[in-house]
Amino acid sequence: MNLLTLSLAYVRARALNAGLNVLLLGLGVGTIVVLLLFSRQLEQRLERDARGIDLVVGAKGSPLQLILSSVYHIDIPTGNIPLVDAERLKSNPLIQATVPLALGDNYEGFRIVGTDPTYVKLYDGKPSEGRLWTKPFEAVLGNEVAAHSRLRVGEQFVGSHGIVEAGEKHEHSPYTVVGVLQPSGSVLDRLVLTSVESVWEIHGQGHHDEDEADEEKPGEPKHLQPQEVTAVLVQYRSPMAAAVLPRQINGQSALQAASPAFESARLLNIVGVGVDTVQAFALILILCAALSVFIALYNALRERSYDLAVMRTLGASRWKLFAAVLIEGLILGGLGVALGLLLGHLLTGVLGMWMQASQRVHVTGWTVVPGELLLILLALGVGLLSALLPALLAYRTDIAKVLTQR
Repeated sequence: MNLLTLSLAYVRARALNAGLNVLLLGLGVGTIVVLLLFSRQLEQRLERDARGIDLVVGAKGSPLQLILSSVYHIDIPTGNIPLVDAERLKSNPLIQATVPLALGDNYEGFRIVGTDPTYVKLYDGKPSEGRLWTKPFEAVLGNEVAAHSRLRVGEQFVGSHGIVEAGEKHEHSPYTVVGVLQPSGSVLDRLVLTSVESVWEIHGQGHHDEDEADEEKPGEPKHLQPQEVTAVLVQYRSPMAAAVLPRQINGQSALQAASPAFESARLLNIVGVGVDTVQAFALILILCAALSVFIALYNALRERSYDLAVMRTLGASRWKLFAAVLIEGLILGGLGVALGLLLGHLLTGVLGMWMQASQRVHVTGWTVVPGELLLILLALGVGLLSALLPALLAYRTDIAKVLTQR
């Protein structure tokens, strides 16, 4: 009988006790796996969604709220800004390009975003079907929107007022689907894109129809309400703009400028506090598992002292007994980490499906992050260290003393 077979036999002999130790270790490892997968994918998603956007300009309010609503589309906008102020940004020598965003409606919970085709280019988006919009009330669906709604090119739909599905439907202003975007792994997948003019028309900021236009008197405005946009995405012309432009906008106008990089880092820092707390709890579980494994092996060693003495008389060396107990600890650690990895990935997958169904940040359990390798080594180390003292006691077994006591 080799050492591995012998150690497995000892584990099977105390199956209930071993199972509880493995479960405790697995719960700790699984919790940390969920945190690793979630935080890593959240960080990657924030980076992808903010790609190519140096600054966001919008109405005064919370800078983080402005970024969440205009870049990640997961919060309520801070308000609207006059179109003339947004247009004035284009002439700033520190700005290379601007992309307008007009928000306010949704389709089955997915945001309808009025913008121009430059917004699609920010994320290297390309149509998998049809084309991009060229006139008002033509819409392009993100991949997730198309999969959820099952709308195809040429079909029509109506949006609902506000950012929740329960809002009043704009039955008088249907959109026509002219394209569906390829999956990009970015915020584009969760959006319905159309022209800014479409949003204006629906909310009374578009042109009068021809009959009303004929009745307008000279000098009267040709719009029902002043035209506005929700935010403007800005790309810098040079690195110097990062130091000058935000302060210039915040200090000299009624607008607000917020940096996606800075606010994303602040958001991750806020989330990180909760992650660290849960991670500390998981580490406590792992330490408890280590203590439990140690107690179990120590008690098992006392019960098996006679067996070990007999093995010594049959020719087993001290080192073989030492190795047998260490292998038993490694087996418990290996089973615990395997269970933890399985539970962590399964739970993350379930959470990912729930978050995707509720149109939140998408995460998946079908990926591996670098921190998992360190976690495997940690769990195996816990099993090894827990078995170290019992293994030393096995090594120092006094054959004559044990045999004479029986």
